[in-house]
Amino acid sequence: MAIVEVTITPLGTATTSVSHYVAEVHKVLEKENLKYQLTPMSTIIEGDLDDILAVVRKMHEVPFERGALRVSTSIRIDDRRDKKASMEQKLKSVRAKLIKE
Repeated sequence: MAIVEVTITPLGTATTSVSHYVAEVHKVLEKENLKYQLTPMSTIIEGDLDDILAVVRKMHEVPFERGALRVSTSIRIDDRRDKKASMEQKLKSVRAKLIKE
């Protein structure tokens, strides 16, 4: 299972505010059967890598559909194959180490 961080930034817009673009992008993600977490700076998505990349492609198009003249999309992929990984598992691992210290 992959964990992917994606940031989609519309450029060439009339305003510096992007929250309405973020909301529209998330409407696309909500239709998918993927676990995700919205953060203040990006979105984390968990699932099959092919499924995630397909939805990221759809998400990338949303700002263009809403009038952006340019879109910058950054993707970081954590694809661990030696054991099952999840967003929750990664956080638990760090929290356990914080308690021990």
